[in-house]
Amino acid sequence: MADTNPIVSRFTGTAHDGEPVAAVYLADPQSGAALGLAFHGGELPRIIHWGRPLAAPETLLDAYDALNPQRVSGALDCTPWPSVMPTQAESWIGEPRLVLRRGGVEIFPKFTVTGIELSDGGSDDDPGAVDVTVDFDSSTGPQTVTDASGRTRTTGPSEVPGVIVHAEDAELGVGLDWQAQIVPGGLMRQRATVRNLFGGGDDHADRGADRGAEPLEIGKVELGFPVPATATEILTATGHHLRERSPQRQPFTVGRFAKPQLAGRPDFDASLLLTAGVPGFDFTHGEAYAVHVAWSGNSELSAERLPYTQGVIGGGEALFGGEITLGGPSGEAAVQSAPPAQSYETPWLYGSFGDGLNEIAARFHEYVRSRHPRLFAHGRPVILNTWEAVYFQHDFDTLKALADKAAASGVERFVVDDGWFGSRRDDTSGLGDWQIAQDVWPDGPKSLKALADYVHGLGMQFGLWFEPEMVNPDSDTARAHPDWILAPAPGRLPMQGRSQQVLDLTNPDAFAYIFGAMDGLVSELGIDYIKWDHNKLVTEAVSPRTGKPAVHAQTLAVYRIFRDLIRSHPGLEIESCSSGGGRVDLGILEYASRIWASDCVDPVERADIQRYTSLLVPPAMIGEHVGASPAHSTHRATSQELRMAMAFFGHMGIEWNLLKEPEAALDELAVWVDEYKRHRDWFVGGTVAHGDDADPAVRLDGVVRPDRAEAVYRFTQLTTGQTYPAAPVRLPGLDPSRVYRVTPLAPCLGLADPANPAGIANGQSALGWWTADGVRMTGEALERYGVRPPSLHPAQAVLFRVVAE
Repeated sequence: MADTNPIVSRFTGTAHDGEPVAAVYLADPQSGAALGLAFHGGELPRIIHWGRPLAAPETLLDAYDALNPQRVSGALDCTPWPSVMPTQAESWIGEPRLVLRRGGVEIFPKFTVTGIELSDGGSDDDPGAVDVTVDFDSSTGPQTVTDASGRTRTTGPSEVPGVIVHAEDAELGVGLDWQAQIVPGGLMRQRATVRNLFGGGDDHADRGADRGAEPLEIGKVELGFPVPATATEILTATGHHLRERSPQRQPFTVGRFAKPQLAGRPDFDASLLLTAGVPGFDFTHGEAYAVHVAWSGNSELSAERLPYTQGVIGGGEALFGGEITLGGPSGEAAVQSAPPAQSYETPWLYGSFGDGLNEIAARFHEYVRSRHPRLFAHGRPVILNTWEAVYFQHDFDTLKALADKAAASGVERFVVDDGWFGSRRDDTSGLGDWQIAQDVWPDGPKSLKALADYVHGLGMQFGLWFEPEMVNPDSDTARAHPDWILAPAPGRLPMQGRSQQVLDLTNPDAFAYIFGAMDGLVSELGIDYIKWDHNKLVTEAVSPRTGKPAVHAQTLAVYRIFRDLIRSHPGLEIESCSSGGGRVDLGILEYASRIWASDCVDPVERADIQRYTSLLVPPAMIGEHVGASPAHSTHRATSQELRMAMAFFGHMGIEWNLLKEPEAALDELAVWVDEYKRHRDWFVGGTVAHGDDADPAVRLDGVVRPDRAEAVYRFTQLTTGQTYPAAPVRLPGLDPSRVYRVTPLAPCLGLADPANPAGIANGQSALGWWTADGVRMTGEALERYGVRPPSLHPAQAVLFRVVAE
């Protein structure tokens, strides 16, 4: 049996120019991923391999001579060959990737490597090992957790294989620590720490004092991964409110493509991944490489190619001037009560690769699942959220009756949305006053606590909506504490959005108020679940307390509230919602239990919103809800079958006033919820399998069991198609050597019957395999040739099941 233990190797030798050369090789055979670095003399390393494990990693030692470009006319003495931190000192003349200033003057460091630390993840005292805390709620100590896919993990700190490279420019007083790891799923990740050597109380600091050195301002630190010359096409996403994750493609030409996000969050237009690959790469085929910045504040993704170099894809945090100053007052210090910072640590930049987007996504999914083993130990509970059911019209009797309908439909978690606090009867006032509104929820038998108890008595969990980072100017909190609001200048607030401003959580008093209010309500009401919203773009974000931009420190404060609430209340889950899908990233997913993909629950729009969100997020952590028809956001009328089918693979929920629906609709809802529950335990660990279709009118999406013994696929006919009836669809992800039986999923069995005029199909003769017995085919045939789906009307979908025999 092949060894599946992590591999960390170092090789040394001499380059053709007589300088010492070294290679470092990290590999995780279990996930099929490896990273190779080449060191020459005292220079920063180059990434010379990221992809599948190598048969002879010792050959990396020759990579420096094999890949080092020659000097050419009209250029500097060394042709650019980007290191892990390109600078002009190593001839990088592209967009600056490291911007540092002292006293407002830009400096240009030249780094020399001073040390290399390696870790194979097997030694507790290895200085190169960095703890990765799995399922960070350690209130009950380490536990062994088996997730629904059969993977066993131990909670608490663990180690992963990696390398840390220490470097510095002693003359300019700048230190650099660059770190790379291979984490579960085969993701590569890297981050850098920039240190101010002229401010730490050592010989460097004394030298800086002698020179009267100013504090070190961090303007930018952007990391990257090189991609092969064949990666000539870029895939990103764009979007806006109610239409997140809309894919867009373009050539990867010489020059720079960047996607900055400066709204204090990733925002709707964020591209969760920036992917570069061979022309025409898609979900099931094509060599491709993707990056993601794990940060919930301002950030930027980029792709850049110079005439001298192969392409580099990467990104980092986007910083405002003066936001991070090392050796002077820091906004972060206000949150952590720490002395002035002497170092800045970047967010992790993640890299994934694969033959098609499905493999790239599977690596991200495995990593996210590894962070939350308890969450993935079983299927996700069905949710009802009250927002589109009642909006701000709260009262005990209505929500009690809605809870009864929810429980009867199979709902397991009942979430009360906006409108329960302060003067919040609409969105213009009361936000920030986190006290239960007595005029809506008076103490006694019709209190919010009484509703929570009633929900618990029905066997459901109870959830509550908060928007902790925001405040209405028309609120008691804003009137009492105007200095708690981020503002660019005294007496002037930023442009409002939804009648809101942003609380300065870097202010210890504001932080303590928000955390205390939430912590107290979780205990008082027995809250099991928090829907955490974030509805205003964060602009002109200056802290009145420090006079400096505060997005970086604000983001750290948000992480701290998430972390501390979960540690104080074991089992509490928190959803990241931000006007829908405005804050979706691996930074928040270290803490959040799920994300809300979009405020639009129209299933036609959701087809691609959910598909492209799942490139990063496992569907079990994506809120996918059954809404009303017509949809509140688009006024499009759709069938209940489509709405059910589109919510089937994710964290299923209901965003619908069940009190106004006929019993027939509720009965159908209960059937679909029950069918979801039959599969959800393996859905949480399954492999997402999106299909590639030449016809833009159709979508094929599925989830395959980890052992490939079963799969469920959804065929969606969004509009009328190029082919009529629809062409056969290939089913990716199956074992080619096994025989499978393909049958309609039970709730869909009669939907394609031409004898049923109320059905969703338009075929005029029977579809031969659309029966309870179905057909038997090999996995190879299903993936190569596929099956012909029913001929459907536009905006309809069906699901079918594939089971190995």
